[in-house]
Amino acid sequence: MSAQFSENFFWGGAIAANQVEGAWDIDGKGASMPDVVTNGAHGVPRRVEPSLDPSYLYPSHDAIDFYHRYEEDVELFAEMGFKMLRTSVNWTRIFPTGEEAEPNEAGFAFYDRLFDCLLAHGIQPLITLSHYELPYALVEKYNGWCDRRVIELFERFCRVLFDRYHDRVKWWLTFNEVNCDLLYTGAFNSTNNLRGFSGPLDTLVDSPQERIQAMHHQFVASARVTRYAHEHYPDLKIGCMIVALPDYPYTPNPDDVLATQRQMRMINWLCPDVQIRGYYPSYAKRLFRELGVEVRMEPGDAEELRAGTVDFYSCSYYMTFCVSTDPNAPITEGSLLGGVKNPYLEVSDWGWQIDPKGLRYMLNEVWDRYQVPIMVVENGLGAYDEKDPADGCIHDDYRISYFREHVRQMGEAIDDGVDLIAYLPWGCIDLVSLSTGEMAKRYGFIYVNKFDDGTGDLSRERKDSFYWYQRCIASNGRGLG
Repeated sequence: MSAQFSENFFWGGAIAANQVEGAWDIDGKGASMPDVVTNGAHGVPRRVEPSLDPSYLYPSHDAIDFYHRYEEDVELFAEMGFKMLRTSVNWTRIFPTGEEAEPNEAGFAFYDRLFDCLLAHGIQPLITLSHYELPYALVEKYNGWCDRRVIELFERFCRVLFDRYHDRVKWWLTFNEVNCDLLYTGAFNSTNNLRGFSGPLDTLVDSPQERIQAMHHQFVASARVTRYAHEHYPDLKIGCMIVALPDYPYTPNPDDVLATQRQMRMINWLCPDVQIRGYYPSYAKRLFRELGVEVRMEPGDAEELRAGTVDFYSCSYYMTFCVSTDPNAPITEGSLLGGVKNPYLEVSDWGWQIDPKGLRYMLNEVWDRYQVPIMVVENGLGAYDEKDPADGCIHDDYRISYFREHVRQMGEAIDDGVDLIAYLPWGCIDLVSLSTGEMAKRYGFIYVNKFDDGTGDLSRERKDSFYWYQRCIASNGRGLG
């Protein structure tokens, strides 16, 4: 690796309001979608239980209590040397049901304090406007993003945030992992077309038509709020956020190659094509037809998409997949989205294939395609962390190894010519896992004494990886030993 990270490179970390804040019903906050979802476990699905049945644990209700402990956590982030922290504003702290005429000032007051604290420590906020935190009232009334009326409600939410924080927050993302809407997980995570549903998430009946129509509404909403920001506050930078799921052909069989191309187009390229280029790509017609979907566009939608393109690309990156047309190809057991097992890769405790070079591959593909600045705003290793009985510390060499190799491959991508401007590992402090609702699936450089049964004193402890990342940042990515 001969290239160097820019002196202005944003090293930092990433969290989300619903997975860290807790305080789910205080200071006027309403229920968001995560607040009605129970915990699960590896191999045990989470449940949607809107009745708030006390026999279940709802992990977002308390999370890691960042709401009351953010000052301590920000000090730890600053000690590591963070230049940027990605988090989200929970919609229901500002508009408890999403439809109030006036915002909730107590909700604003929390984010006032948080952003001021970050800036006082030299940390730039990167704020996700929608990180799977739709007001549950809008799920019940409108079936989530299936209804176009939610667009205007989201616009109002974003406008009040831009108007209040434009002098403190320069970097924004519209929708977290918006391309999840092209997968069955999007019904739960993003579009929230779950009206009337309760029970285990693996029993949810998927509707690709509803899910992808809802995605179109999110595209229009993203374009509108991006245009508003650009017109009113030209110094703001607005980005899209994509879950990067790069694919390899399992064999050189042309059928596998064509299947891989189709998968890459659908999962990795369609959404940023719309948000960066401003229009649906030509291949979308066939993809939607094969899915049995017809996207209904209203007059003016195409013009809105062209007028509201984003300034930069950001992504989460955790794993790669192999694509095969052979029904007997070996499947990766326990993986988030299945896929054919890559015999050259190791897997995490949760079955996620670990592929640092896949990050370099994806960054190059994105840069060649779009030629806009890139941020990696999620990356990390969910693992079981156990305290050493000899000294009570977390010696997470496995996590250090994971990050060392991913940082090295980012450096290679920069050397390849990629304009990479930020690296914000996911769950820089232990938090509630989105996929399973567990605390046992730990990502952080900081250990939180909170456990899956709800117990724990919430105290914070530095892991060995904390000190490694501190050295990495201090050396601007050169000290990886």
